[in-house]
Amino acid sequence: MRGILRLGSRKILLYIAAAVVVGLIASYAVMPAPDSPKIESKEGILDLTQVHVSENPLKLTGEWAFYWQELLSPEDIRIRSATDEIHERWISIPSSWLGYRLDGRLLNGTGFATFRLVIQLGEQDRNERLALRLPTIFHAYKLWANGELLAEVGVVGQDKRSVTPRLATKLVFFQPESDRVELVMQVANFHHMRGGITKSIELGGSDALTVRTHLKVAAEVFITASLLVIGVYHLLLFGLRRKDKAPLYFGLFTVLFGIRSLLVGEVLLTQLWPAFPWELEFKTEYLILCSSGYIITMYFDCIFPNYVSRWFRLGTRVVTGACCIIVAATPAILYTKMLLVIGVIVVLHMVYLMVGLVQAAMRRKEGALLFLLVSVVALVTVVNDFLYYNEWSPIANTSPLGLLVFTIAQMMLLSSRFTRAASNEERITRELQDANDKLTEMNLNLERTVQERTQALSAAHDDLRASYDRLLHSEQGRKKLLAYITHDLRMPLSSMLGYVEAVQDKVKPERNEQYLKYIRDNTIRINRMIEELSFLSHLETGQVSYRMEPVPVIRFLRGFFERYELVVRDAGLEFMLDIGDAEDRRLNLPVALMDAQRIDQALFNLVSNAMKFTSNGGLVRIALAVEEAKDIRHAILSVQDSGTGIPPDQLEQIFDRNYRYDRPGVEKGIEGSGLGLAICREIVQAHGGTVRAESDGKTGSIFYVSLPCMQNEGR
Repeated sequence: MRGILRLGSRKILLYIAAAVVVGLIASYAVMPAPDSPKIESKEGILDLTQVHVSENPLKLTGEWAFYWQELLSPEDIRIRSATDEIHERWISIPSSWLGYRLDGRLLNGTGFATFRLVIQLGEQDRNERLALRLPTIFHAYKLWANGELLAEVGVVGQDKRSVTPRLATKLVFFQPESDRVELVMQVANFHHMRGGITKSIELGGSDALTVRTHLKVAAEVFITASLLVIGVYHLLLFGLRRKDKAPLYFGLFTVLFGIRSLLVGEVLLTQLWPAFPWELEFKTEYLILCSSGYIITMYFDCIFPNYVSRWFRLGTRVVTGACCIIVAATPAILYTKMLLVIGVIVVLHMVYLMVGLVQAAMRRKEGALLFLLVSVVALVTVVNDFLYYNEWSPIANTSPLGLLVFTIAQMMLLSSRFTRAASNEERITRELQDANDKLTEMNLNLERTVQERTQALSAAHDDLRASYDRLLHSEQGRKKLLAYITHDLRMPLSSMLGYVEAVQDKVKPERNEQYLKYIRDNTIRINRMIEELSFLSHLETGQVSYRMEPVPVIRFLRGFFERYELVVRDAGLEFMLDIGDAEDRRLNLPVALMDAQRIDQALFNLVSNAMKFTSNGGLVRIALAVEEAKDIRHAILSVQDSGTGIPPDQLEQIFDRNYRYDRPGVEKGIEGSGLGLAICREIVQAHGGTVRAESDGKTGSIFYVSLPCMQNEGR
């Protein structure tokens, strides 16, 4: 086991090393490779006579003239130079004047100053239109080129009240009139811990710098839009399924850093909204940085539970809350001094989580290795950005790219979690379906068991009671079925038991054969009654499924007539089918949505009743009519017999369960169970139709089945 862990540890270390390399490559990829040798200015003069700067833009690095606590215009500098009253000092750019040694003392970050650089152009650049790409400069400035005011960001002043800070990147153009270009820049800062030109200014041809600027803006727009879309998508996922909080924390993390990417680099927010308050912009960026550690910790805890200790969760809440309160309650001049502290806190969060990720990866937790690798990439880019903003790294704004890589990987991880959850749900559904099928089969077996026990007359009462006890735990239909069985079978069973005892006691031996025939006939009747009761209880409780499909009514009636014609005629009755002139009209033939097998069963119950109560030589007639009521057509199927009829006062009762009417002249041996008409009514009502009967009690009866027709009927 230890050998496996050691092997796994070595593999994980190799993966981490590879991720560090990838992170470094990603960081340096955002910094374009120089197209020309690095040239720096000396004592405020930059010699570009040997460089074609129009085609090869370069950064204006090196020594600039530095006038501390003075806001000089190009005219002021020219006048001083003419009178030899100027005493120039030099400062390296890019860098803050924070910590610059002047007259034996170190400057702090607040104040104002003027910067000056003279550029010597080559012959090839004198007639070219040039451009300057200005980064964010802390925190208000004016720029002149050869005495022409090219750019002004914020309001420059000599105290805090007169200065209006603002962050913005700019691309300005100018046409040099000679081989000499003088750049003069006034910079004032009273709101941030660092002031001055902390980022490089680029000089080049207007076309080249425009293309480069547009590419950078496009790249940042892509990264920002990707982060925001991914974040909003996962927040919506959480809104739809709030049980899993991982999409919530991941969505918050991604949306917040998508917003932060608007505030760094090209500062897209000020390009879209120039009047956006500077203080709110800085507070938003710092609040996002302060809360990022806590959010990513909670997200990690959702993905890999039990890897974040309780004291760490409590500690990160306290530290994050304290930092956010300080940022929200203090001015930028104070909370910007916490940048290094915030960076250390964020890095410590990530390092702690990466230790947990190493443990999870060694235990082969799903997604832990991918999480670890992209966390290393994100850590490298974030650390680089903190170093850059503290002027310890030359590579700028790498964290959005690293976070985009991190975000895409986490999106893949969450997607796999959702896919796995969906697969588990499908598996559980299949298992539940299998269990349901088994239960259905058990119920069917239970019905067969009830029927078998009922047929054993010697133990009928005990078997029915045992079946009743078992069915107490079944659905409502089984309860009703057993209740109906015990109710309807008690009398015939008691009667049969009396005959059995008469045979055993030899009360009248000469009538034993008659008693046995009576017992046999009643046994057959009980079996038929049980089947009908079972089917009727299923109908009443909605357990019978119907296969509904459009069926032409005329074709259905013809098929029904052909199937049962011989049965009726063998019973000594005449069988007729009357569809009137419906078939001759061709158009709008009735089509009903029905289960043909069930309607066939209902009609046969009516025909069977007619056969029972019609004497030999009588008539059974099936007819079809079409009626329309309230814009709905109905197909009216009627079954007419020439029997003795039904008294009119009993027509409403004949469809009730167990109702039987003893018609005069009908043999008792063919008496029905009283369930056929009840079954017929349940089937017809399930089709949205109605069934009714008409009779004068003397000349037979007519049963009408009304079925609604479909709206769009065919030929």
